[in-house]
Amino acid sequence: MSQIKDKPVTAFLDELASSAATPGGGSAAAIMGGMGAALVSMVCNLTIGKKAYVEVEGDMKDLLAKAEALRARLTDFIRADVEAFDGLMAAYGLPKDTDEQKAARSAAIQEGLKKATDAPLACARACADVIALSLVAAEKGNTNVVSDAGVAALAAVAALRSAALNVDINVPSIKDADFAASRRAETDALLAKWVAEADRVVEVVKSKL
Repeated sequence: MSQIKDKPVTAFLDELASSAATPGGGSAAAIMGGMGAALVSMVCNLTIGKKAYVEVEGDMKDLLAKAEALRARLTDFIRADVEAFDGLMAAYGLPKDTDEQKAARSAAIQEGLKKATDAPLACARACADVIALSLVAAEKGNTNVVSDAGVAALAAVAALRSAALNVDINVPSIKDADFAASRRAETDALLAKWVAEADRVVEVVKSKL
């Protein structure tokens, strides 16, 4: 698992399908988001250097750099989600024989829940950024691959919604009311804005078919 991001796709899918608790939905969300970013990069790479798109070449080079940075970040989130979940499970496994142990275990669980919430939330934020980039790719990129910009948005919004679900799963168990409320509010805001933006990308794509 230490090199999960470097494994072949088939090996990752085998681990995802196994009875092991990790990798799970959080890692799957991260890889979906990463695929969205990679598709934005693909559109950029098939636009840069084309005579018909010389006027937007600078924009596409900037877009490519941003997409590649997001792809790297989302790839790292595959592992981050596993680490957050494993840390939470370790907290649940702490001894609880004495009052002192129970208090320490409870504190560790709460800290673990916060980390297990912030990991998918960070993924969701990055996926929102991918959707934003996919819109630029759809509007300015090579029309021969405009559908790939649409698929980028759809992959990213699926990843965002998946990551948001993982936030929702953990929030009810968090005792810090302010923390829980802030994470729930941010997740709701991300969904409210970026699901609609992904739909907008698809409409731009369809207008160019």
